[in-house]
This record gives sequence, structure tokens and C-alpha cells, in this order.
Amino acid sequence: MTLLLTCQNIRKAIGPRTLFDSLSFTVNRGDRLALIGANGSGKTTLLRILAGLDSPDQGKISLAQDVLLGYLPQQENLDEHASAAEVLFAALHSEHLDEAERHNQVNAMLSRAEFDNFDVPVSTLSGGWRKRLAICRSLLLRPDLLIMDEPTNHLDLEGIVWLEKLLNNAFPGCPSTFIMVSHDRFFLENLATRVIEISPSYPEGNFQVDGNYSTFLQRKEQFLDQQQDLESRLTNRVRRETEWLHRGPKARATKARYRIDEAHRLKEELGRLKTRNRLRTDIAIDFDATGRKTKKLMTAKGLSKSYDGKTLFADLDIILSPGKRIGLLGKNGSGKSTLMQILAAAGRTDGLQPDTGSIRTADGVRILYFAQDRSRLVQEHTLRQALSPEGDSVMYRDRSLHVVTWAQKFLFRADQLDTPVGNLSGGEQARILIADLMRRPADILLLDEPTNDLDIPSIQVLEESLLDFPGAIVLVTHDRYLLNRICDLVLGFDGQGNVTAFADYQQWQDSLDQQMKKSSRISETPRPKQIREKAGRLSYLDQREYDGMEEMILAAEKEEQELLMTMDDPENVSDPQLLQESWKNLEKVQEKIKQLYARWAELETKKNSGS
Repeated sequence: MTLLLTCQNIRKAIGPRTLFDSLSFTVNRGDRLALIGANGSGKTTLLRILAGLDSPDQGKISLAQDVLLGYLPQQENLDEHASAAEVLFAALHSEHLDEAERHNQVNAMLSRAEFDNFDVPVSTLSGGWRKRLAICRSLLLRPDLLIMDEPTNHLDLEGIVWLEKLLNNAFPGCPSTFIMVSHDRFFLENLATRVIEISPSYPEGNFQVDGNYSTFLQRKEQFLDQQQDLESRLTNRVRRETEWLHRGPKARATKARYRIDEAHRLKEELGRLKTRNRLRTDIAIDFDATGRKTKKLMTAKGLSKSYDGKTLFADLDIILSPGKRIGLLGKNGSGKSTLMQILAAAGRTDGLQPDTGSIRTADGVRILYFAQDRSRLVQEHTLRQALSPEGDSVMYRDRSLHVVTWAQKFLFRADQLDTPVGNLSGGEQARILIADLMRRPADILLLDEPTNDLDIPSIQVLEESLLDFPGAIVLVTHDRYLLNRICDLVLGFDGQGNVTAFADYQQWQDSLDQQMKKSSRISETPRPKQIREKAGRLSYLDQREYDGMEEMILAAEKEEQELLMTMDDPENVSDPQLLQESWKNLEKVQEKIKQLYARWAELETKKNSGS
């Protein structure tokens, strides 16, 4: 076991607020450490300290000799005027590599990230592809320890699965050791080997567990139960000691002084324990339903929608009844948000309409739509106006609540009420939209990425609220944990206009894996022998070359498959020299195959033309 990093009793405060204190842990080679906690608990600050970009107020960070650190921040700082390849070339500028080696490493990394065009300008990349490029840049220097702050931010489900496979099947340069901050519980479940939660609700300010996220949840539940038992026992002890203290002076005088001191110490300890056990680190989410008993809330038949000649979906039928929960899955741009907008406009003429099909709703049905783009938020409005647009009070379940009380339900402080919405964080803006939904009773909830920027405690509360909601739910989310718990049906969008129903996320993922296996098989392009009998004449040398073309192509493709198998062999993962050589040979073979097919096509054209 090789020790890479030691964190000893570090403390960090911002003004009067302490983020963490006396925090200690170690990182050994092979550790996959997950840091979790509520927004504002200091996770990003801690990562910056570990990366050497910030310093603790107290304590010490020790890095083993010759350990190379890599750091992936939340926000990608990419050169907008460069191409994807140029960004990676720039990252290698200080490495002692010749031009060919740099070229090979950059191309290999971009291939791993599934870029189709290595010269694509950064300025044209979507958020997900920018994140992939930033991840590639952080991996390119082959760090011994990679520090990642929200690596799944902006990635769609396909991108998150890609990153998981990348980190789980380490290739040369991909670190086996990393520290990550993430709110994606499925991601943590599949990758973490240790979990540390930072929270003032723990006696030491943090709780550390060896194991994945499920193990952490089990240990945390046990710990919190123990804390409640401790509070009960301590309450009884304090009650007895308090009764003793309240006895007459004569009785007290006969007792030892240490018992008086111990009684006061117990009272202080109980006070601290009660404070920790009652600390709230999540928002109070509770959607209000209308209580409607109608069997069918919405019936959509034959829906279709196209943009710029591309069919997003066609002939789609959906029935929403109370208790029905449908998840929508697919790549960005495959039509999920478009369908949500069409459903949100049901019964109206001012919203997005389908090209064909019809939507019928029950009389007076109430539909609430949580939009991913947060377009309903007015950035210039204050937090007070956004939370309570009709004055200083909010009507919630027939009760009038003052805006300060309403704000506190969503972890906003009273001194934030005059802050412009545009100055608030993404998580705070998400909480404003959730607060707006909660004010209005609904029969149908349409939620487009409601977990974006929410921390794990808030996501858990949202999850429980959705499970309790008696109406219908349509959910778009990259949070697979939430999707599995909430939805009883999944609609998969393939980006080609087809929508298929699946029982759950895993069935959809299995279907994608099967499609990938089929597409990775050797091309079914007709071989030269299949068209050899077509009319036409070639020169003697061209005819000899043409006759041997099939064998050359098959031999090159066989070599390509052998190289791919060598690179995928787990026994070769620890041999970077062999894998690097394989990458070089693979590129040469693939170029040879390309040239052979081009030459075959050229000869075929000459043969068919009779020249």
C-alpha cells in the first residue's frame, strides 16, 4: 500500500463561518475517495486546498515525493479559439515528447473520448463535449492522483456512462487513484471505495466510511440511530443530575465537587448533541396535489415532431393517470425536452404544438412544468420577488407564510432576500423554481432535469416528495438513482425518431450496449470477390492488384482486431510501453485499411468503366 497524500487536522473558515475543522485523512494508491456534503459545506474549497490552489488556516497537506497531481475544476477553462486537438497539444507543451509522440497521445485520448472530429472548434462544442475535452486534458499528463470537482456536470447519461467506464477500466495514463466531489449517487456507487461526508451534524465535523455509497448509507443510518440513542440516554442522565442539583443546599454540600462539575458538563454535552441531531442540511420539499380521482389525466395519441428535417419522435402514444411515473431517456437533442414542452402546452394554443397527433386532458387538469433552462426566472428580480411575487406573504396549503419563513424552508437566509436572482448560484436558482412549484397544487408534474445543481441531501428530499406525490410524473434526469426509484416506465429516444418503452434504466442501457456491439462488428461492405464478375477491363498489373485486394484487406482487418484485443486484455493494462506501441500500430493499420478500400474503389471504377 503506497501512501500518496496525507491531510492532517486542517481547518478552513470564510469570515465567521467555519467550513471544516480538524479534518484528517490519507489517500493510498488505488483509493477512490468521494467527498460529499451539502452545498456550501466546503467541498470545492477542500479540493482546491488539496490541489495546492488554496491554503488551509491550520493543519498540513503532505504529498509523497514525485507524486503528480491532476485537477479537474467544476468550470472548464478552455481556449475558445482553439480546436479540440490544439487544447490537448497545448497541455503537452512542457512534456519531453517528440511531435509524433504528442500526436499519438492526443489522437488516442480524443478517440477514447469518442470525438468524431479532432479539429472541431471549442467555441462550437456543447457543455457535455466541453466537459469531455476538459477530462481528456486532465488525464493527458497521466497524474498519479486526480482531483475532480463535479466531473459529471453537463454530461448527459451517455457521457456519464462513458466516464464511468473510462475510470473503471484504466488505460495508460488514466489514474487508479482519485478524489472526487459528485452529487450523482449512481456514479458514487459505481466508483467510490471510500466516502467522506462533511457536515456539522457529526461530532468531528465529518463522517468517513470505507466502501461504496450503499455501504456509506448503511453506516450513516447506524451512526445516526446511535446518536439518537445516545441523546435519549444522556437526557435521562441529565434529568437525574438536574434533580440532584435542585435539592437543598445541605444535601448538595455533602456531595463531591466533581459530581457538580460533571452534571454541568453533561448538560453542555447534551446541548451540543441535540444541536447536531437537529441540524437541517436539506430543503423542505413537499409537492401539493389536487386530490383528483380521475383515472385518465392526459391521453396523447400519434404525437410527432420534427425540426430542420430531422424527426425527433413519431406516432407516440402516452397515457398519464394518477400514480403513473414515466422517465425519458436519450442523448441531448433527441427530443426529450421537446416532448415535455408539448405536454406542458396541452389544452393551450400559446405553447409548443406537435406536428401531428392529439392531446386530451381531463377537465381542469393542473399541469406544472419545471423547465431545464430556467427561463421563467427574471435575473433582475430580487430573491424576495422570486419567492413571493404577490407581496410579503405566500399562500401554501391554505396557510399564509411570511416570505422570511418561506425562504428558510429552502435554506435561504433573511439577509439574502434583496439579492438579485442573477447573483445566486445554480443550486439556489433551482430551489427558487422548486419553491414556485410547491405553491401550486398539481395533477401532473413535468420535471426536466430538476436535480441540476442540487446537493445530495436536497435530491434525497426531492426524491421522497416525488414518491409521495399521488398525481402523474414525467421525468427527464441524468440521475439514474432518482430515475430507478421514481419511474415505473422508461421511454428511450434513439435520436432517429424512434421511441421505445423499457421497464427501467438498466434494460435501456442493456439495449444500447447490444446496439454498440452490433455496430462494432466488421463492416458488411461487399468484398471485392462479390463484384469481381462485373464487366470491364483492367491492365495486367492492375488486374493482379485487384485480384489480391480481398486478401490484403482481410489480413489488415484481422491485424486490426488482434491489436484491439491486445489493448483490451486486462493483463496488458499495466504495460504502458506495450499499449503505446499497440496504439501506434493500430493507427498505421487503420490508415492502411482506409487506403486499401480507396484503392479498391479506384480499381473498381476503372473496371466498371472499361478503361
